[in-house]
Amino acid sequence: MRIADLPVPSALAEEYQRKGITELYPPQAACVERGLFTGNNLLIAIPTASGKTLVAEMAMHYHGLRGGKCLYIVPLKALASEKYAEFSGKGLSVGIATGDYDQREEYLGKNQVIIATSEKVDSLLRNNSPWLGEITLLVVDEVHLLDSPDRGPALEMVITKLRHRNPALQVLALSATIGNPEDLADWLDAETVTSTWRPVDLRQGIFFRGKIVFTDGERPVPSLSKFDDLNLVLDTLHEGGQCLVFVGSRRNAEAFARKVAGALGPQEGASAALADRLLSLAETEVDRTLASTIRCRSAFHHAGLRREARSLIEKGFREGVIQCIASTPTLAAGLNLPARRVLIRDYSRYEAGEGMVPIPAREYHQMAGRAGRPGLDPYGEAILIAKGEGDVERLMEWYLNAPPEDVQSRCTTVWALCTHILSLIATRFVSDEEGLYRFLGETFYGHERGDAGGLESILEHSLEYLRLAEMVVEIQGQYSATDYGMAVSHLYLDPRSAELIATSLRRDLSFSELGYLQVVCRTPDMPRLYLKKGDEHLLDKVLREHGEELWLDVPFYGDEEMQEFLSSLKTALLIRDWANEMGEALLCERYNVGPGDIYTMVESINWLLHAGTKLSGMFSPRLTRVLRDLEMRVKHGIREELLPLIWLRGIGRVRARRLYNQGITDTASLKAAGRTRVKPILGAGITDQIFAQVESEGSGDTKETQSSLERYR
Repeated sequence: MRIADLPVPSALAEEYQRKGITELYPPQAACVERGLFTGNNLLIAIPTASGKTLVAEMAMHYHGLRGGKCLYIVPLKALASEKYAEFSGKGLSVGIATGDYDQREEYLGKNQVIIATSEKVDSLLRNNSPWLGEITLLVVDEVHLLDSPDRGPALEMVITKLRHRNPALQVLALSATIGNPEDLADWLDAETVTSTWRPVDLRQGIFFRGKIVFTDGERPVPSLSKFDDLNLVLDTLHEGGQCLVFVGSRRNAEAFARKVAGALGPQEGASAALADRLLSLAETEVDRTLASTIRCRSAFHHAGLRREARSLIEKGFREGVIQCIASTPTLAAGLNLPARRVLIRDYSRYEAGEGMVPIPAREYHQMAGRAGRPGLDPYGEAILIAKGEGDVERLMEWYLNAPPEDVQSRCTTVWALCTHILSLIATRFVSDEEGLYRFLGETFYGHERGDAGGLESILEHSLEYLRLAEMVVEIQGQYSATDYGMAVSHLYLDPRSAELIATSLRRDLSFSELGYLQVVCRTPDMPRLYLKKGDEHLLDKVLREHGEELWLDVPFYGDEEMQEFLSSLKTALLIRDWANEMGEALLCERYNVGPGDIYTMVESINWLLHAGTKLSGMFSPRLTRVLRDLEMRVKHGIREELLPLIWLRGIGRVRARRLYNQGITDTASLKAAGRTRVKPILGAGITDQIFAQVESEGSGDTKETQSSLERYR
């Protein structure tokens, strides 16, 4: 099927032709035949690299030609940025939304394509963004994440709300790993497009005793080292391919990258230049280790790395500068990084209370799908390493011959649904119990299970909790949100998080920075640091010396409760140290974390501190000012005395401290100092930038909203 014959803009067809794309792949042609351009909903369950994104892009341009608007939902912010770059500059105006959760962001409605995470779309729905009613095409990327306990409920509610709001909406649901596509398609009233076709042949095998066992034969691997995993990598690199190696932990990823680097040795040219660039950003030992491995064309990739480092690794791998990446499963979550050979070295992981358990088949298929670079590789290989002879047959059964697990709804508990029931009431989407029950029946959960699934019980318990928390009121069968409930919904808070913060504020305790931070870190919305060996000494010392500052009582029973208490305390200590300008290297050493972990914690708590400041206006107005200051200090990683300087664009924690140490403490003293004095402190470019702000706006009260970790250099 020729692209030139399809009802897409000629400019888009010409863009594809310049890239050598003139004919559709068979699965893409099947999408057209099933109604892509006639408004049919489609559940597209086809392998990675078989062209799902191109199908979605053609549909977006088709809708754009007719005055429509597309919403493209992705699971990760990094994936949103990737899609934004991919879709921009092709004739449609493209916007991206991944930020604050209490904004209507009406400007986004000027775009023909809006890319957003499911959580951001959920918040836009709660804040009644008017342009959502103009959406004619909804694309849901990685729709199998309906099965995720963390992201699934929000994604399911977003799809249900948008379809309820606009019955004429066309839906394209995309995934490579769905065990039950017919069930999802039935819920979405969609045609099913399934296929095993790939542009590059995928060969899946098990390595054991010097050879790879495929379903249709064997292949020996030269023994260049005493390590099987290294032999598999070197075998591919010597053939001119690249490798992705998936391992079970950050430590293993770093160790394996060093092992490969040792075998390859340092190189000059592009890898050396990339290593030098990373060294210029380096502040921690993990940064320096990464730079040393990249000099040898090897890298590791995990969530503990700073965002800039991960981006440079991904770019270096796409350009062929990096030959091997050892990664935790972060790279299998949708980013476009194919390789000749994918080695799934660790196929078990630790689960609390269960020990080491095998990874799901879906996770294996996500990783294996990265094998084979279209246009570069004659084939792709996904290889597991057997540890014993009996493992060969077991791994074949568990992974190679096993389909991905069925996707199931995660809207199965009171706590999964409570926040969404509140939002339905607060936005006046529904107003009585019958309407709530009817709406929940439209969800995937309701479609799958109906009355037998316990919807009535979940709804009853959720409403009871919201009534007792005084977030909703019922009058003659009609439900409405209180001011408190409205605020919780608009702020995109789990009602339990709001209750913990509000209850703590109402206790009218003497303000304690550590006490308040621990409360926020104890909420269900806040990710927390793991407790590791050696933490006990630090935390015991804090409890002895600062126990009276804490707002939460120390549990006297229950190991799980104590673990939660201590992990929230550890996280609060990291945040407090960050806000007191502790350096990144020392934070990483003290708390046994990576730079990326600091970023994640700061980014997560920023929103919760903002919500706490808002709630203080209701429950403890006397603390509003101090909470607002703490919010800004954590946002930028600064002590209180730097607050008058941090509002200027281009001034982060390091530059603000330099100015302060030179006696320049606010915008008035900055203006008095003049450009001549400031240039040696900040450099000519930054000085001109900040003086342009001060001179044009007088008071220099331009508020900077960038994350401090991205700008504090």
